[in-house]
Amino acid sequence: MNHLDATHDPALRSWVASANDGATDFPIQNLPYARARRAGTEEPWRIMVAIGDQALDLAAAVLAAEHTDAQAAALAPLVRGDLNAFMARGPADWQLVRESLSRALTMGSPAEVALAPCLIAQSALEFALPCTIGDYTDFYTGIHHATTVGKLFRPDNPLLPNYQWVPIGYHGRASSIGVSGQTVRRPMGQTLPPGSTVPQFGPCKRLDFELELGLIVGTGNALGEPVSIDQAESHLFGVVLLNDWSARDVQAWEYQPLGPFLSKNFATTISPWVVTMAALVPFRVPFTRPAGDPQPLPYLDNAANRAAGAIDIALEVQIETAAMAHAGQPPVTLSASRWPDAAYWTAAQLVAHHTVGGCNLQPGDLLGTGTLSGPAPEQAGSLLELSMGGKTPVTLPNGEQRTFLADGDRVVLRGRCAVAGAVGIGFGECSGRIAG
Repeated sequence: MNHLDATHDPALRSWVASANDGATDFPIQNLPYARARRAGTEEPWRIMVAIGDQALDLAAAVLAAEHTDAQAAALAPLVRGDLNAFMARGPADWQLVRESLSRALTMGSPAEVALAPCLIAQSALEFALPCTIGDYTDFYTGIHHATTVGKLFRPDNPLLPNYQWVPIGYHGRASSIGVSGQTVRRPMGQTLPPGSTVPQFGPCKRLDFELELGLIVGTGNALGEPVSIDQAESHLFGVVLLNDWSARDVQAWEYQPLGPFLSKNFATTISPWVVTMAALVPFRVPFTRPAGDPQPLPYLDNAANRAAGAIDIALEVQIETAAMAHAGQPPVTLSASRWPDAAYWTAAQLVAHHTVGGCNLQPGDLLGTGTLSGPAPEQAGSLLELSMGGKTPVTLPNGEQRTFLADGDRVVLRGRCAVAGAVGIGFGECSGRIAG
């Protein structure tokens, strides 16, 4: 795991004024990466770094400023717009670039004159996926979500006995992953109406969101060579917000015996900015299990993971209905939770388990955490839970009600880290609107 260094210094201030306002998601202590270009243009997609309300175009920045040979080599993939190739270079180069960017963007840096023209307002950008995602695995680490949903689908046996021993997951569909701001079409599929023995085909009637985080793999591993728990985090580059849209009525009919299929493969949305594992170091917290629960098997356990394997990220789900948008009303909060309160497994454990059988992860692979619902009912990370399977509608401040998503609804996920003694950082937003 990374350690605190000069890039985390809470006294650091940037010559980009908006990075110092205390409310931005992107102070100089964050420095996340995205792939973007000026909106409405045919410019090449560039790798950019967020600083306040601005984005630093790295291709332009490299041309404008001087660099050592080591810095130039590390930056070369970013200049080409290839985040996957940069991630494949490994932690030493990630850290070298982070330190170089921190120094260059710090107040008083002689690089200000050269780099100021390389800034673009984030509001003027359009975004693509930050990297090529070759494979996508969605885990099921949210124990409160698993328990509540288990009661809805299997009242007699809600949490299966293997849950406390093995990180449960399934392979998702990488081709349908989109970036924040996308429009999601209501999927079609088979459903089994209550009391019927014959399924019907038609549009999903129980469309839902899922509040998740996504882990971006940085360096891969060779086929047949597992990644140990001791080395697992060195293979992770960063974290994004993730909404795994779900067709609950399709899911109920199809999920046995092999799990989700059409109910999950039509759309997944991630936030554009990848917050690096290095930026998250100040927000590490111990990983603990509830009293009486079994401890992980040795290949999923070590002292470092117990001491600081969890990351304190506060999460929030907001909704904006079509009526709210028409009236000019802002989105309203549906629920809020925290990653450590929700997850039964850590990021390192997911990597170690995913590779223990010899599976080869590759740069850009995406690992979803599963729905991160907190222990209280109002902390649920899906409408399935908030409405108790559609039985208890959620009433919004304007009087509208929801059991599941309606056409025109926009769902917004947000995440933020804040602890005493550190500058708070965030993830931007992850949003998607249901077509209609």
